[in-house]
Amino acid sequence: MIDEKSKYIAQALREDLNKPELEAFLAEISNTKSSCMLAIKELKNWMTPEPVTTSVTTSPSSAEIVSEPLGVVLIISAWNFPFLLAIDPVIGAIAAGNAVVLKPSEIAPATSSLLARLFREYLDGTTIRVVEGGVPETTTLLEQKWDKIFFTGGARVGRIVMSAAAKNLTPVVLELGGKCPAVVDSDVNLQVTARRIIAGKWACNNGQACIGVDYVITTKDFAPKLIEALKSELVTSFGENPLESKDISRIVSSFHFKRLESMLNESGVADKIVIGGQKNEEKLQISPTILLDVPEGSSMMQEEIFGPLLPIITVQKIEDGFEIIRSKPKPLAAYLFTNNELLKKKFVENISAGGMGINDAVLHVTVDGLPFGGVGESGMGGYHGKFSFETFSHKKGVLYRSFSWDSDLRYPPYTPKKQKVLTALLSGNLFDAILALF
Repeated sequence: MIDEKSKYIAQALREDLNKPELEAFLAEISNTKSSCMLAIKELKNWMTPEPVTTSVTTSPSSAEIVSEPLGVVLIISAWNFPFLLAIDPVIGAIAAGNAVVLKPSEIAPATSSLLARLFREYLDGTTIRVVEGGVPETTTLLEQKWDKIFFTGGARVGRIVMSAAAKNLTPVVLELGGKCPAVVDSDVNLQVTARRIIAGKWACNNGQACIGVDYVITTKDFAPKLIEALKSELVTSFGENPLESKDISRIVSSFHFKRLESMLNESGVADKIVIGGQKNEEKLQISPTILLDVPEGSSMMQEEIFGPLLPIITVQKIEDGFEIIRSKPKPLAAYLFTNNELLKKKFVENISAGGMGINDAVLHVTVDGLPFGGVGESGMGGYHGKFSFETFSHKKGVLYRSFSWDSDLRYPPYTPKKQKVLTALLSGNLFDAILALF
């Protein structure tokens, strides 16, 4: 399906988000195809029962963990990567043997419509279906009984999903978001750091990504150098007038444009702009905008930005930035740019986040061997690669015994001798158990 319809997928992404063709290919089409190929290659290994060592109390015996499908699962996807975030979990659900209902985001209507058509054309409609629609359709779906619900989106709707799931004791995976920080030390390669922050912010759906860089923390002394590097690389990436660039996505809707505009219009915020700030409401465009030391109480520092605005917060010592991160809900991703090995170790040990990248942003989600998911406010449960298969599987423990040997130790009557033998066995003292027998 992906091979034959990649042109139409790219067109739908362009229509929904004005997503550049190369960005659409790298971020969505290629990643989704890689997930398919990995599942095809590794599924036999993932499905193989896992042997488990048994104890002397069950001897002679063997045991294993068997993966079985959960049943019928509901997947509710998001609008910012409307193809990838719809198909990637579906791959895991199919691989694990489930029937699937996919609810694409209505905020990306071209991709939603394409998915509905392609699923009918390529997939088995008796077990895999797409349901399109908005809030009424989603509400009706959530009223049904499912064996698992997988939701990608914001925390507000995530709470609604979890509340609906609780009525039927349905397990959920919530892939949410949060304020993902990037801490920048002063010993970095400035050009590479600036380019990678740009790649993890504006070249990542124009900041409309749950793992995108939400704000930067650096020292007061280093901030001017970092800003100049970002300014230079932004011109290289998007030209002198980024509103005319064909290499950057637009804001998804008028609602989100106004939401971002209101952040900029708050008291004490607009005068903090050091780069950008240009807007075109008709075309739903906001240029890459960098702000320096916006008020901590502003909505820009309290809410997930999910757009092209990037506040830079300055501290006296780089380690002070750790306290800023810990004062906020746990993010979906956290990034650190440094050559200091001790600082890397402290960051990994002291900052809790769904995932981390050291000296880069966003790329950690492309590593199949790493789970992708949130912690705390940024979500629960994970997927990608084998973790997708496991997310949609039940791990069933199975014990095998024969009839060849059956001790009366476990059966009544419970004599003092049996108690001594069992106490010794359960405490792992085989010698005492043999003594008690004789």
